[in-house]
Amino acid sequence: MNTVVLNNPLIKHKLAIIRDKRTGTKEFREIIGEIATFLCYEAMSDAVLEEVEIETPICKTKAQKLDENKYAFVPILRAGTGMLDGLINAIPNAKIGHVGLYRDETTHEPIKYYYKMPQDIANREVIVLDPMLATGGSACDTISMLKEDGVKKIKFLSIISAPEGIKKIEELHPDVTVYTACIDEKLNENAYIVPGLGDAGDRIFGTK
Repeated sequence: MNTVVLNNPLIKHKLAIIRDKRTGTKEFREIIGEIATFLCYEAMSDAVLEEVEIETPICKTKAQKLDENKYAFVPILRAGTGMLDGLINAIPNAKIGHVGLYRDETTHEPIKYYYKMPQDIANREVIVLDPMLATGGSACDTISMLKEDGVKKIKFLSIISAPEGIKKIEELHPDVTVYTACIDEKLNENAYIVPGLGDAGDRIFGTK
C-alpha cells in the first residue's frame, strides 16, 4: 500500500479536537493548518538537498538546502485551501496552482469548474491538498489533469482518508503516494467519511 499514515500521539490529540462537533471555526481552521505542516514534513522526507557554503557567526561551513522553486502546492477548492498556510510556512517559495471541483449530490462524482497552474508546472514536484479523501474521485481527477500537463512526481496530502479513496488512488495512480493523518472506517450512503469530522469546507469557512 503506497500510503503513509502519521502515527503520533500529538496528531491523534489534534484529530480528536477537530472531530468534535463543538470545536469552533477558529480552532478548527488552525489545527487543519498544523496537521498539514506535519504532513508536509513527512512528504518531504525524500527531498534532494543541495550542498552550499554559508558563514555562521563563527566560521564558514558546508550546509544543505532545499531548492524551493522545484515544488508546487495544488489545493482542491475549496477545502484544500485550508491546508495551504500549513505548507507555505514550511516551503514559502513554492508556487501554487488551484483546482476547482464540486461533488454532484446525486452521483457523488466530481465536476470541474476551475483549473489554473503555474506555467512551468511540468518541471515541479506537485503536492495536492484536500482535507478529506473520501471516494477518491476529486483526487484522481486532479492527478490525471496534472499528469496531462506533464507532471512526473505527485504526492497527495489529506487529513482524514477513507479506505475507498485510498484504494481508488492505488488502482488508478499507483505512482502517487498518499500522506494522511488517519484512515477512517468507511464511507456512508452519502459518501461521507465515518466517523470523519463532517464537511471540512463548511467547518473551515464557517458556512454551516
